[in-house]
Amino acid sequence: MSFLNYSTREINFKIIYYGPGLSGKTTNIKYIYGKVKAGNKGKLVSLATETERTLFFDFFPLDLGMIRGYKVKFHLYTVPGQIYYSSSRKLILKGVDGLVFVADSQRERFEANIESISDMIENLKEYKIDFYPLPYTLQLNKRDLPNITPVDELIESLRQKGEPVVEAIALKGNGVVDTLKSISRMVMVEVKKKLQ
Repeated sequence: MSFLNYSTREINFKIIYYGPGLSGKTTNIKYIYGKVKAGNKGKLVSLATETERTLFFDFFPLDLGMIRGYKVKFHLYTVPGQIYYSSSRKLILKGVDGLVFVADSQRERFEANIESISDMIENLKEYKIDFYPLPYTLQLNKRDLPNITPVDELIESLRQKGEPVVEAIALKGNGVVDTLKSISRMVMVEVKKKLQ
């Protein structure tokens, strides 16, 4: 669903960070925002509710260059994780080009991860977005905490379609850039296929 802006010669992509509440979606976005040079990024916008936030910003990734004379611009979004914000999550998914699922590795959040992935797939169906060809990366966050589910168990339960899996400690920045690179590459491959 990438958007071509002919006047600014930009291709805009929407990448959404999905996952249960407090899994690290906001931490990922804020870390990336801090790493992008001031001239290459827009303002970090936070739409706050009583208990959850949706964050977004756009930026020009320097290393991705241009496609057919158009600059590449990414718009990164988080969705509110709590189940009762389902309508907000659906709305944010509209026009998605790539998805990152941020899983909380803590054992007590295991079921919340499964529920959130289910919710994500259902919401995509409502927009008639086919999940299987959609660029998608699974991030296993909070790998530094004591009571975590082993990686192979998380992969077995959460991996949906052989997607790349990145282990992360978003608070320290570990795996955050790797996750973004993974999803960015997949989005670019898809758009190049469509432009051929």
